Amino acid sequence: MAISEHLETMGLSVAEALVGGTRSAILALALALFVATSPLAAQESDDFDETEDAAADAGGEEEIDFSAIDELLAQDEEVLSDPGTYRYDPGLRRDPFRSLLRQKDLPEEERQRPEGIPGLLIDDLTIDGVFIQPEGPVAQVRAASEDTSFLLRPGDQLWDGDVVRIESDAIIFKQEVDDPTALKPFREVVKRINP
Repeated sequence: MAISEHLETMGLSVAEALVGGTRSAILALALALFVATSPLAAQESDDFDETEDAAADAGGEEEIDFSAIDELLAQDEEVLSDPGTYRYDPGLRRDPFRSLLRQKDLPEEERQRPEGIPGLLIDDLTIDGVFIQPEGPVAQVRAASEDTSFLLRPGDQLWDGDVVRIESDAIIFKQEVDDPTALKPFREVVKRINP
């Protein structure tokens, strides 16, 4: 039965219900919509109950075999737990598979630093002078922890970074940063000649 037929049985036309704006007309329209849609809703719920009953009669619950999934997960665990098979090249980024909460195995102070230039820390250096030679610039530096001075050239590796470039009044270092929240695993450090 259409809505207009429901309205006519109540003594209203569609135009009166819409234009009249009376409270009773609006209530009548709402009631007509409710009456018109309730048989459809009842019919849909009956259809749903029938399909549910048919599925239950067809054999109950199916047993799902998870053994293949368990086997794959066990193989993945074996591959990840073996340090010889897991290799990740971060390419100037931090390893996303390493925990941010995990600390390095040994603090930097406890690891044994080598003697000479490879054992120097960038923060401990003071620049005494820069020499321009035909082979390229050379910088004379002193470490706060040692009494001797060292000559650095571009490309020299230090304990926590390397020499990028030597200018007439400064040395530019690329210092490794051990901060998992940093965007880059290094920072540029400029050290000027001490007066």
